[in-house]
Amino acid sequence: MTTMPPEAVAAAASPLDGWRLPAEPHWQPVAGEVAAFEAAAAVRLPVLLTGPTGCGKTRFVEHMAWRLGRPLVTVACHEDLTAGDLVGRWLLDADGTRWQDGPLALAARHGGICYLDELVEARSDAVVVLHPLADARRVLPLDRRSELLPAHPDFLLVASYNPGYHGLHKALKPSTRQRFTALAFDYPAAEVEAAIVAAEGGVAADLAARLVALAGRTRRLQDQGLEEGASTRLLVHAAQLVRAGLPPRAACLQAVAAPLADDAERGAVLRDLVHAAFA
Repeated sequence: MTTMPPEAVAAAASPLDGWRLPAEPHWQPVAGEVAAFEAAAAVRLPVLLTGPTGCGKTRFVEHMAWRLGRPLVTVACHEDLTAGDLVGRWLLDADGTRWQDGPLALAARHGGICYLDELVEARSDAVVVLHPLADARRVLPLDRRSELLPAHPDFLLVASYNPGYHGLHKALKPSTRQRFTALAFDYPAAEVEAAIVAAEGGVAADLAARLVALAGRTRRLQDQGLEEGASTRLLVHAAQLVRAGLPPRAACLQAVAAPLADDAERGAVLRDLVHAAFA
């Protein structure tokens, strides 16, 4: 039996191997979103996920990356994110200058899912660089390297954002949105959300149902000045704190009420809701 020399083994390893998920992320299908994503991936169409904070957009992408057997390169977008941060740059080291692909170029070159979380937060030059990748051309211009990078057949572009709390100055332009197919997410029905909280948080079904009921009350406060109600993510956090030994009321004060509001008036209302739910 022959063995590969170390340098050959290193060459055979994909640069995206470190971006593969080690275990299957839990996902509770809701309304055909799995089939819709698989269809988009099959014809290499980019996907835009919209919906409120903490409703499962990122977890869904992780699940689909596992399901499709593809590496997942995730970028948390922010107001200082530039095109260079995405595509790459020249670096200077002891051997001279060398090119380093950015996360977008890395996924496009080697075939992975590039997930841009909260794309609307990125600078306009970072958003525009996506356009030739997101349409029929499927190419990424690396101007600093004088290279036109064709996307690998397994490359898929996915982005997300929450349109609920962004003003017009933060909206994606039609020239960007219309390059994507889109899936709209929301909080699931109460019984489905309770099943998710029970599974993710490791608590009994009755406690999960009470947490979901509390979330429903906070979400109704959005019409009364609260920016957003409790997300499924916050409910899972509360459940995990209960599993770790905190009483349900203390867990909800820490994981639900405190993160939702930092002003005294709304904070007091949320604390009252928690005390009423877990009297």
